[in-house]
Amino acid sequence: MTALPDTIRDAPFRGRPMPVMLILAAQEVRAGLRDRWVLATTLLLAGLALTLALLGSAPTGTVGANRLDVVTVSLASLTIFLVPLIALLLSHDAIAGEAERGTLPLLLAYPVSRGSVILGKFTGQLAILAFATVLGYGAAALAVGWNLAADAWRAFAAMVGASILLGAVFLALGLLASTLVRQRSTAGGVAIGLWLLFVLLYDMAFLGLLVASGGHRLPPLLIDALLALNPTDAYRLLTIGMAGAGDLTGIGALAGHTALTPPVLVAVLLAWTAAPLALATFVFARREP
Repeated sequence: MTALPDTIRDAPFRGRPMPVMLILAAQEVRAGLRDRWVLATTLLLAGLALTLALLGSAPTGTVGANRLDVVTVSLASLTIFLVPLIALLLSHDAIAGEAERGTLPLLLAYPVSRGSVILGKFTGQLAILAFATVLGYGAAALAVGWNLAADAWRAFAAMVGASILLGAVFLALGLLASTLVRQRSTAGGVAIGLWLLFVLLYDMAFLGLLVASGGHRLPPLLIDALLALNPTDAYRLLTIGMAGAGDLTGIGALAGHTALTPPVLVAVLLAWTAAPLALATFVFARREP
């Protein structure tokens, strides 16, 4: 996605007040602006969010929920499918693309640690995703009006924060995939495979397990472990299963019978972000340019 950072090429590292990681992150954001990633992502999220806000809040009189609660549930469902895909598209060629274009050896010739490269790219891509999510989803919230209960706004803000955290998970997974392969096309294939696995196939297998149990109740600890092994399921419990919004979906009942409380779920998503980043740094440190 990015070529050799101009700020690195044109200025020495030693004595600079800005850490190298932030220089690389800023370059990643500039590349996103130049390649229209920021604009395209923001418009996509805003367009879909506004559509859900204007059309999806129609059932409020039937279910007895306020409009923002319905929008929160709708956007959380959208996030599960869209944000991971956007995150993987942003990050899958971060390293493989540099290597394929031949700019990676030149970048590593400068006094920059490989860990700083990984974290800098991750931070810049997370800034792009966070900006698009806040602006796009914020437009949907404003479309339903200001005069709503504070609890509804807190649930909406929590959903936006959790959406950014879910995006961070898949940015980290995309970066890991990018360090493991040599070609952008291969990295793209791995990214699509990760999206299919965590967003679609895992839950189909989970549902199959529940059906195969023949109505026998699975151990709660096993269910909690299976939910925590999929970051999108952890996100579902954290957002759609929240008080005030969970009653509008089937997962709301599950949220009341699990040991995966919101703090635990946040820790699960943070672990899902940190582990791929650490592994990507480890692999990249031993990779030949």
